[in-house]
Amino acid sequence: MGVGDEKGEFVNQLRVYALLAYYLLEVRGERGAIVKTLSTTTMLNKLGKLYNVPVYETGVGFKFVAPKMMETDAMIGGEESGGYAFRGNVPERDGILAGLYMLDFMARTGKKPTELLKMLFDKVGAHYYDRIDTPFSGDRKTREETILKANPKTMGGLKVTELVTVDGFQFKLEDGGWMLIRFSGTEPIMRVYCETAHQDKVQAILKDGLKVAGLKT
Repeated sequence: MGVGDEKGEFVNQLRVYALLAYYLLEVRGERGAIVKTLSTTTMLNKLGKLYNVPVYETGVGFKFVAPKMMETDAMIGGEESGGYAFRGNVPERDGILAGLYMLDFMARTGKKPTELLKMLFDKVGAHYYDRIDTPFSGDRKTREETILKANPKTMGGLKVTELVTVDGFQFKLEDGGWMLIRFSGTEPIMRVYCETAHQDKVQAILKDGLKVAGLKT
């Protein structure tokens, strides 16, 4: 599902996922686990703490999300591609139901998309996201070794606090954000993603991610 606001601006899929989870928790009063891939928003982790519901992180793809949803009877599951699934339905991406839930969110609150985002950010803080897909040449194993050897201490000026290797290489950042380097499973492309609480640091984090991946000097 894709969402545009009342000004015609695209609402990125990480924000949409957080909005859907917020709607289920706050407006509908539902409770249950949230399942997210590691490339989706940490706003979900913050909502989990606020509403006392567990949040489970998986590798990228619904082949990981769906089993975890069934295992935990999750309220919602989703991924960075913009696919979201809901308890009580098939544990697979359902754009029609997601769209209806977004419309219901607006109808029940009487708010426009930008106003819903303000409500969300008032709860968890503003988050900013972007992604770069870059072709690469050579052997994947060599690239992985390059990333591990880089061992960066900062990304975009933010301290790296942890490295997660569940699916690719995710560098957790001091502001609660992250930078992730992943290999496409179907083509010779490396994906560099990031999310941060600092709008002015997004491109710097991505640039540092390309350097760590050996794609930029």
